[in-house]
Amino acid sequence: MNTADTQYTYICIDLKSFYASVECVERGLDPMTTNLVVADPERSDKTICLAVSPSMKKLGVKNRCRVFEIPKGIDYIMAQPRMQKYIDYAAEIYGIYLRWFSKDDIHVYSIDEAFIDITHYLHVYNCTPRELAIRVMDEISKSIGVRSTCGIGTNLYLTKIALDITAKHAADFIGELDEEKYRETLWNHRPLTDFWRIGAGTARRLEKIGVHTMGELAALSQRDEKLLYDMFGVDAELLIDHAWGREPVTMADIKMYQPKDHSLSSGQVLMRDYTFEEGRTIVKEMTDQMCLDLVRKGLTAESITISVGYAKSSEPGRGADAMGGRFGRYSHRDGGTVRFEGGSCEASVMVPEVAALYDRVVDHSRMVRRVTVNCNNVREDRGTRQMNLFDMMKEEGKSRPQEEVLKKDQKLQEAELAIKDKFGKNAILKGINFRSEATARERNLQIGGHKSGQKR
Repeated sequence: MNTADTQYTYICIDLKSFYASVECVERGLDPMTTNLVVADPERSDKTICLAVSPSMKKLGVKNRCRVFEIPKGIDYIMAQPRMQKYIDYAAEIYGIYLRWFSKDDIHVYSIDEAFIDITHYLHVYNCTPRELAIRVMDEISKSIGVRSTCGIGTNLYLTKIALDITAKHAADFIGELDEEKYRETLWNHRPLTDFWRIGAGTARRLEKIGVHTMGELAALSQRDEKLLYDMFGVDAELLIDHAWGREPVTMADIKMYQPKDHSLSSGQVLMRDYTFEEGRTIVKEMTDQMCLDLVRKGLTAESITISVGYAKSSEPGRGADAMGGRFGRYSHRDGGTVRFEGGSCEASVMVPEVAALYDRVVDHSRMVRRVTVNCNNVREDRGTRQMNLFDMMKEEGKSRPQEEVLKKDQKLQEAELAIKDKFGKNAILKGINFRSEATARERNLQIGGHKSGQKR
């Protein structure tokens, strides 16, 4: 079969208000009629709601709002986040997809959204794309209790747009687009930010040149394509294709994609302003955890990059109580990179080097509010790293090659992981984790920065 001539059909299923729906199902309540928000009641009223139920949205409450933004007259349930519970539900729903489709035709886009290539299943199930979508959505609803919406399209982009823009207005929560219908119905749609991959910054730049709709963008691409490439570089190609409703990437392309470089990343926004010294504690904790992740996955990293965002209240000329914006979390950042020749995963090597990097690149006089640690160019550890055998380390009066010391350190890390796996992440801790500013113990009970719902 010539894939270039294949007329593809995709669906994209989104689980409606997923976290909120799970909490309703767990309570035996109807997700469509229950007023519920998922937010941590132990945080301030400025905390973001991870999800709000559909009935709350009907009352005008926006998704990802802050608790204090919910109108006072609305009676609702506040559910504490349980990230592990949501992951378990998502796994069950993925199991439903596997009953209908091969994993090779499924791309999990996020915990609550998945693209599926149904091109060759329409003949198997002898139905239309809409009928097949309804069957899968009904099984999710009956088996799990969670409602869903669906986009249907002739390419991946149109499928996403059908989901994001048209499905929400359909009685059956299903939107369907091909290139012709897209141009007829959405070329004049506003705002531009409703379209996938057009953020507020891109929209502002387009508006400065008189582009407010996808139709105007398509017209400009015919008049002055060079202007778009001058403004957006290679990204202009994507903008132009999407303006016309085109998308060449297929499910097979996604499955075959292999990135040139791999990395691991961890970041956190701190709950208060941290001093320079307190910030170093956070960086050391995060680096230590990244080293454990490397050992668990059998990887080494060639370098580590840190990025530190400062609190706006510590900007020159601002008072200690200055908010510096709507919620004033942090202003500009400093950062840097430290390299490890041949790669490394040992905390005994990496943590001191990263701490020294922090001391060099971070402003001692500023308060820290955000920290990110990236392990760059990670590779599979095949035990072939080159060691400097003349770099001797002292222990109890004896000299030993660095290679021997590093092997011992890695075995200690492996033992630490085994204990954590059996008894919980907080079963074994280091002295630094008990400092008042440390966050590792709390973060060990979280997934993605939110409470996992697990006790250990």
